[in-house]
Amino acid sequence: MSTHPHRTDGAGPRTGSGAGPGRQVRAVRLGPHSVAALVLISAIGVMAFGWPLLADSASGLAHSKDAPWLFAALLPMLLAVVVATIADTGLDAKAIAMLGVLAAAGAAMRPLGAGTAGIEPMFFLMVLSGRVLGPGFGFVLGSVAMFASALLTGGVGPWMPFQMLTMGWVSMGAGLLPGPDRLRGRRELAVLAAYGAVAAVFYGLVMNLQGWPYIAGMASGVSFVPGDPLGQNLARYIAYCLATSLGWDLPRALVTVILTCTLGGTVLKALRRATRRAAFDVPVSFSPDPPRGAASR
Repeated sequence: MSTHPHRTDGAGPRTGSGAGPGRQVRAVRLGPHSVAALVLISAIGVMAFGWPLLADSASGLAHSKDAPWLFAALLPMLLAVVVATIADTGLDAKAIAMLGVLAAAGAAMRPLGAGTAGIEPMFFLMVLSGRVLGPGFGFVLGSVAMFASALLTGGVGPWMPFQMLTMGWVSMGAGLLPGPDRLRGRRELAVLAAYGAVAAVFYGLVMNLQGWPYIAGMASGVSFVPGDPLGQNLARYIAYCLATSLGWDLPRALVTVILTCTLGGTVLKALRRATRRAAFDVPVSFSPDPPRGAASR
C-alpha cells in the first residue's frame, strides 16, 4: 500500500507554506539541549580567547604551545553542537539541504577577497541568513561555512576553530536581532547594515586575541606580557589592533554595509521565499491510500 504525505495543520492537504509572509521561519528550533551546548561552547570560547589577559607571569603560557590542544578541544565541541541540534530539534533533509547550499555559497565567497584588505562578502551572506533562519541555524551555518572555506582556501590550522566559533557567533547574533516578524524594508536593512558593521569589526578584534600572544617580545608597545596588569595588557592589545588589523576590519565593515544596503532586500526576499516553500514549520504525516473505487462513488 502506498502512502501520501499531507499537511496536518488543520487546513487539509495543501502545497503552500505553513508560515505567513511576515513570520520568521526557523529551520532549527533551539531546545534545551541545543541551548546548553551553545552556552557551553560559547563559555569555553570566551575563556580560550581571553586567557592572555588573565595569565600570570609564572604560567609560561603561549599560544604556540596550547593552540593545538585548543584546536583539538574546540572542533569536536562545535561538531557536538550540530549533533545536539539534530537530536533535539530534528534537522530534517530540507534544512540540511539549505545548510549545504548556504555554507557552500559562503565558502565560495570568501576567496573573492583573498589578498585584498577587507573585501569579505561572506559576512554579508552569513548575517542575512542568520536573520532569516534564526540563531540556531545561524550558528551552525557560520561554523560549517568557515570550516568549508578553510578547506577550500587551504587555511587549516590552529586558528580554524576560533574562526568557526567567531563566525558562528556573528551569524547567530543576526538571528537574535529584534523584530524578526515585524521589521521589514529599509528599517530592517538599516538594522542589518549596522549590525553587520559592528559584527565585522568584532570578528577582527576577537580573532586578534587568538594571534596576539604570538608576537610577545617582538615589540614592547604592542606585545602580550604575561603577568602584567590587565589595564596595561589591554592598552597593548588596543595598540596592536590599531597597528595591525584596523585597516582590514573597517573595510570589511564598509563592504558589509554596502552589500546589505544594495543587495540585502533581494537576498532577504529570496531566502524568505525559499524557507516558506520548504515549509519547515508545517508537520508532515502519511496516510494510506483510499480504497480502490472509492473516488468513483
